[in-house]
Amino acid sequence: MNTFGSRRTNVKIAVGALVCEESILKGDITIGPKTIIHPRASIIAEAGPIIIGEGNIIEEMAIITNRLPPDTPEPTTIPVQIIGNYNVFETDCTCEAFKVGDHNILESKGTSCTLTEADTIPENTIIYGNECQRREMHDKPYPPISQIEFLLKILPTYHHIRKPNVKPTKIEGGL
Repeated sequence: MNTFGSRRTNVKIAVGALVCEESILKGDITIGPKTIIHPRASIIAEAGPIIIGEGNIIEEMAIITNRLPPDTPEPTTIPVQIIGNYNVFETDCTCEAFKVGDHNILESKGTSCTLTEADTIPENTIIYGNECQRREMHDKPYPPISQIEFLLKILPTYHHIRKPNVKPTKIEGGL
C-alpha cells in the first residue's frame, strides 16, 4: 500500500474553471482558472498531489494519474505531478508524466504511441506512429482560446458543474 496515496479527495477549483460533476476526481487536486474538465474525465492523485495550470482542456475519458510504477520503492518525498498551461488532453488519452509543460496536445488517435521510459521531450516535438518517431514543429501550437470560450458557454447547459472553492488572489498593483 502506498503511504503517500491520498484516501481523501481534496479538490481545489479556481474561479473561472469549469469542472463537470460527472468527472472522476480522487486525491489532492488543484485546478487552475479557465481549465475545463469534461464529464467522465479521470484525474487520480494516488502517489501525490496533481496541480493543473490555466486553460487546460481535459476531454471525456482522458486519464491523468499521479502514481508510481509497480515495484517502485517508496520515495522519500511526495511526488507532485504538474500540468502546465493551455494543454489539451483529448478523448481517451492517458498521462502519467510527472511534468507536462505548456501548449501540448495529447491524443490517442491513430497508432497510439506509448512512452514508458523516463524522458524529457524538447519543446515543439511531435511524437507519432507505432514506433514513436519524433520530429520538431517549426511553430508553437496556438492556445485553444476559442475552444475554451465555447466550452465555458455550452457545457453548463448540458451538465452539472462543480462550484469553484478557491478565491482568486489579488495581483499587486491591482487590475
